[in-house]
Amino acid sequence: MTRPIHGQLIAVLVLLGSTVQAAETQRYYVSIQGNDRWSGKLPEPSADGRDGPFATLPRAQKAVRADKKTGLKQPVEVIIGEGTCRLAEPLVFGPEDSGTESTPITWQAKGKAILSGGRTITGWRETTLNGKTVWAAEIPEVENGQWYFHQLFVNGQRRHRPRLPKQGSYRFAGSPQFKKGAPYNQGYDQVNFEPGHIRDWRNLSDVEVVAMHFWVSPRLQIAKVDETANLVTFTAKTKRRLTNSFDEGKFARYYVDNVREALTEPGEWYLDRAEGTLYYLPMPGETIVGTTVIAPHQPELLRLAGEPGQGSQVQYLTFRGLTFEHAEWYSTKENVADGQASIAVPGAVYLTHALHCTVRECVVRHVSNYGIEVAAGCHDITIENSVVTDLGAGGIKVGHKSNRTRVANNEISNGGHLFHNAVGVWIGQSNENTVAHNDIHHFYYTGVSVGWIWGYAPSLSARNVIEFNHIHHIGQGLLSDMAGVYTLGISPGTCVRNNLIHDIEADEYGGWGLYTDEGSSEIVMENNVVYRTTHGGFHQHYGKDNVIRNNILAFAKHAQIARTKEEEHNSFTFERNIVYFDTGSLLGGRWKNDRFKMDNNLYWRVNAQPFDFAGATLEAWRQRGHDRNSAVADPLFVDPSKDDFTLKPGSPSEKIGFVPIDLSGVGRVK
Repeated sequence: MTRPIHGQLIAVLVLLGSTVQAAETQRYYVSIQGNDRWSGKLPEPSADGRDGPFATLPRAQKAVRADKKTGLKQPVEVIIGEGTCRLAEPLVFGPEDSGTESTPITWQAKGKAILSGGRTITGWRETTLNGKTVWAAEIPEVENGQWYFHQLFVNGQRRHRPRLPKQGSYRFAGSPQFKKGAPYNQGYDQVNFEPGHIRDWRNLSDVEVVAMHFWVSPRLQIAKVDETANLVTFTAKTKRRLTNSFDEGKFARYYVDNVREALTEPGEWYLDRAEGTLYYLPMPGETIVGTTVIAPHQPELLRLAGEPGQGSQVQYLTFRGLTFEHAEWYSTKENVADGQASIAVPGAVYLTHALHCTVRECVVRHVSNYGIEVAAGCHDITIENSVVTDLGAGGIKVGHKSNRTRVANNEISNGGHLFHNAVGVWIGQSNENTVAHNDIHHFYYTGVSVGWIWGYAPSLSARNVIEFNHIHHIGQGLLSDMAGVYTLGISPGTCVRNNLIHDIEADEYGGWGLYTDEGSSEIVMENNVVYRTTHGGFHQHYGKDNVIRNNILAFAKHAQIARTKEEEHNSFTFERNIVYFDTGSLLGGRWKNDRFKMDNNLYWRVNAQPFDFAGATLEAWRQRGHDRNSAVADPLFVDPSKDDFTLKPGSPSEKIGFVPIDLSGVGRVK
């Protein structure tokens, strides 16, 4: 069959049009083989050595700015060659660096291009410390007070400072500031310890006590130690009393970090501020000659810094394929970093008043901070196909007074190394954001947090969508009051759907899969699969008119569903869910006032073990108006013991209107 001639012409014209468009892109090149006196328009040095790529990013930035002054007529790409660029200061892009919708500007890697805020430590020698053979390097900037760092990376791996105990934790013995019946949010700066757990060590002001209580982990610097009274005094007060949680009789767990006398295990390091000396106890097989040691020097790696007002924002910039690593922000003696979700910790990549900007196929790693922060005044930001990992704090922050950020198809993992109460993805008072198809795992607090108003006050958080994420290994038994997905405040139009959430483990209480905390209202949570949580698949502290439907909630250790505060309005509607468990109770908390709606659910306890409905029989529960069309029956999962919650043919779930959940699209799309 012969194609019509006009079809062939259209195809040719489309091809020619795309070729012309590609040819019209203005390109600059940056290479470790470059020279800032060259034009930057060649990817390699010319044969005569008279032209070639730029050597530095600031020079390329200057060239693009010059093009802007004459008026951009085509898109611009800055191609950054393979190699490591040690940043003497953060890269800053302002409004003068902006592209436009028709002429966007892209900063793109060719090969593995690394932008590092770290410095390589050299000059190692062998010596002895605490009876161990260690490496030592003198750092003049540390000795003269110009540099101090809290992280170290050896051959690309994070190493840790010496701590006590080596595993697990101690527990405070009490506090002279404890007052029975006092509010929990009256903090302490003095606590008692068991004999020998804290001592008047060398360089005491650099030792930190890291408490783990409630949902936070303050880092407390020591002012003095009284070994006779077993009393330690800190340089600042905590925000909350140093009990484990709300139980007055149980004090908090803690460990002691950065103890010089505790440098005894391979992989540990200690920076002696007074001496200006870094000590490292090498791992087996490591040699001075073959080992690269890097310490972070910059608090921030990339900043897009716009201002309020038309024409003052940063616009239409894309960063693609770049690796950002080695940044450090740290708390002060006056700031113990115990705010919820560690929101005071900034991002190593920071955007403020930026519009239509993208971070794509990038890596952010080896930082003390949050990986990426989208701050006030931003909208239409995209973070996609990237890896944000090995983090001192959390993954991605989407701040107040921003909107329409898309966080999609990323790995966000292994956070909270320094600030344990940080979050995988945190969204504050911000609306119309999407968090989709991400793998979010191994944080000590929450996976995704949405909203930042406690109670029913007006909130800017609305119409946020959290969907198709794989969220797992959250909490890890360190803190309390957390979830795979956690919400706060009124949030109409917000939807949490089609997520796979599992292995949520709290310390004392509150390891939930789905958690509508204080004031959470008008939120829909549907088509999620949640299993292996310590305290419940779903919990509502208090809120109004939430809808929890068509979810699978399985294998919580305590209660499967929890409700804490009773109010006079409808708390939530719980319908068409499958609840499957083998231990604990079905319902936990308060269920007396009947201001909730539950129906068309399927409940089953393994091996047909009996259970009740908050102390009531099913018949009595139905007489109160709940679950009149629900059933108690085996849902016929294929193999729930191996995490396969596929339904077999003939499942009784069909009778309650349950729609099977397809997990094939959950997590990152390769």
